[in-house]
Amino acid sequence: MRASGTFKVADLTPASVPSPAIKTAMPVGVATMDKQYEGEVVGRSATLFTAAFDQSTGMGTYVAMESFEGTLGARRGAFNFAHSARTSGEGRENEFFVIVPGSGTGELAGITGSGGIAVDTDGTHRIWFDYDLDE
Repeated sequence: MRASGTFKVADLTPASVPSPAIKTAMPVGVATMDKQYEGEVVGRSATLFTAAFDQSTGMGTYVAMESFEGTLGARRGAFNFAHSARTSGEGRENEFFVIVPGSGTGELAGITGSGGIAVDTDGTHRIWFDYDLDE
């Protein structure tokens, strides 16, 4: 099955964590994010976001773990998904996206699969989930 939608970041808060003990040429940061979803994906997520990113060049990599609550298609529940990507100043590369097996609740219990995120030139953030459910 596939469900797709758009999302907006409702809140981005840098987290107060110690700096890594090893200094590199790119700063590392941690933040929490709250997102709101619309479309076939409706709900919200709480995200733990880690990135090594250079603001001046737009180069870096992020890793995120999200806890989603809402509906996919017509099924309601919650689950975790993880994603990461590299940026080189333009676009996303080397993307990874996975629904965490065993994390589903409610009508989304038993969910497994993958998905993706795309950012349109106008800044619209799109998300899709390609998923299966244990019935």
